[in-house]
Amino acid sequence: MIRVATLIPLVLLLVQCSQPPKYDVVIANGRVMDPESGLDAIRNVGVQGETIAEISEQELYGAEVLDAAGHVVAPGFIDLHQHGHSPDNYKAQIHDGITSALELEIGVADITAWYGEREGKTPVNFGASISHPYSRNLVMLGSDPGLTGDALTQPLSAQQLDELKLRIARGLELGAPAVGFGLAYSPGATTEEVVEIFRVAAAHDANCHVHMRNSEPPGFANIEEVLSAAKQTGAPLHIVHINSSSAERIPQYLEIIASAQKQGADVTTECYPYNRGSTLLESHLFNDWRTYSDERIAGFIWVETGETLTRETFEKYRERGGTIITPADYSEQKVQTAVASPLTMIASDGMWLDKGRAHPRSFGTFSRILGRYVREQKALTLMDALRKMSLAPAQRLERRAPMMAKKGRLSIGADADIVVFNPDTVIDKATFENPVQYSEGIQHVLVNGRVTLKDGDLVEAAAAGKAIKAPSE
Repeated sequence: MIRVATLIPLVLLLVQCSQPPKYDVVIANGRVMDPESGLDAIRNVGVQGETIAEISEQELYGAEVLDAAGHVVAPGFIDLHQHGHSPDNYKAQIHDGITSALELEIGVADITAWYGEREGKTPVNFGASISHPYSRNLVMLGSDPGLTGDALTQPLSAQQLDELKLRIARGLELGAPAVGFGLAYSPGATTEEVVEIFRVAAAHDANCHVHMRNSEPPGFANIEEVLSAAKQTGAPLHIVHINSSSAERIPQYLEIIASAQKQGADVTTECYPYNRGSTLLESHLFNDWRTYSDERIAGFIWVETGETLTRETFEKYRERGGTIITPADYSEQKVQTAVASPLTMIASDGMWLDKGRAHPRSFGTFSRILGRYVREQKALTLMDALRKMSLAPAQRLERRAPMMAKKGRLSIGADADIVVFNPDTVIDKATFENPVQYSEGIQHVLVNGRVTLKDGDLVEAAAAGKAIKAPSE
């Protein structure tokens, strides 16, 4: 005979066990797509804390339920190349499905200060490389004027190079996930200097994210330089925006990268889905601007006002300094070639906002891939696009930044960085004329389990972004 005192706890235990599990957030009835496992099926996703705790065909119960019927549920997008890291930039990124934004091309000079400014305040995960050009300025000048000034046109002395190597190494020791190079902006950097900084990166198992020098046809000296540096030192190489660096010769540059990979080189690349770039007018890229034809000058846009430049305004704004949009130097067909290539990841090269304006890639890169290149042009499959925008970037960083092994995936145990979008309507809205327009079709975004975009509206108080760093040495 079972005593009542014994029976009551047993009954309570049975009742407790019969209750369905309750998650913090449930994403219900969506088409779950995971580029790592290949899963593509209707599932319910349960999020507990910061982690994906369940993916099930069965109904799940949660404190908050987000309806994803008719929508794709995918890993949040990881942008390896994003210059804009202001609150307004982050809002645009969230509306474009980005859950991790990193400044890896040019990088920053002070790793501790940059990360400290964003800790606990940022709606997306954030990270930055240690900057070669900015660190170079500090070595030569004791201050950093940015991507301008005579220092970037001058070679370093042996003593300055040693100091630069120490600065780069210190940035990596403090957790910078990579080293950022803007070789087109620092013409004074010799190939020997580049090799020495690659050597520092290799010693710390850090990628070199490189904006190559400009190169005129028929040669390929710019890519040969960085591939040779990587081969000599063993440093992993990531070539940024292959489309804007190679222009009409995109297919040839992609062939060179493919050949290098076949020969064992650890080299990757990225592109953005536009045929016009954006940069600083005062930079050394335009030192020869007086040789430009009036027709070419008319192809530039001054971002702050949206006006087309003339020879007079080009000179005026160059002296003042600011952001411009460059002419269309390659065709839309060549953009499609880059986007569809199995070699490329997608990265926005998103710019900081200038009086609220910027190149449209700051607002719509990832939605443009999904809407124009997947749905409309069928240049690549949806799963391929998701791989380029989530899994591949995560894998590129996870060797040095181990937390990335839990991002870019939609699987049990992964970080709950999730984007929910309508594949039939997702599209970029930003244009060169009117860039300040958020993407459409991005329904929900979670960052580390926190709902950050709900029903297309930003959750203003959300600040669940975490630092993407290497372990401090």
